Amino acid sequence: QVHIVESGGGLVQPGASLTLSCAASGTSISLHDMGWYRQAPGEKRDMVATISGASSSGKVTNIYYADFVKGRFTISRDNPKNTINLQLNNLEPRDTAVYYCKMHRWGADIWGQGTQVTVSS
Repeated sequence: QVHIVESGGGLVQPGASLTLSCAASGTSISLHDMGWYRQAPGEKRDMVATISGASSSGKVTNIYYADFVKGRFTISRDNPKNTINLQLNNLEPRDTAVYYCKMHRWGADIWGQGTQVTVSS
């Protein structure tokens, strides 16, 4: 059974930083395309950043960011820890949302339960 669990959210002031982590069990995170998504109340779920896995891109790692986070957020993979991290810098109130991690594994999407990020003064 594959499970993914997000952590690292919280309440921060504008301009602050957070690091979100997505831990996987039951499979190697390096194999699969992974992504961070976010959903604010009343809004649709949006892609934040994605990182490709070996099953789709081989030894090449493709990374994509939504335009609204370019230059502020960084996605990375920690293979020994089997985690995907999202570094959030210079946070703004509009970044307030539940952040979800998604694994695309052999044609199916597996979602975590999400972690809340609230940016408020």
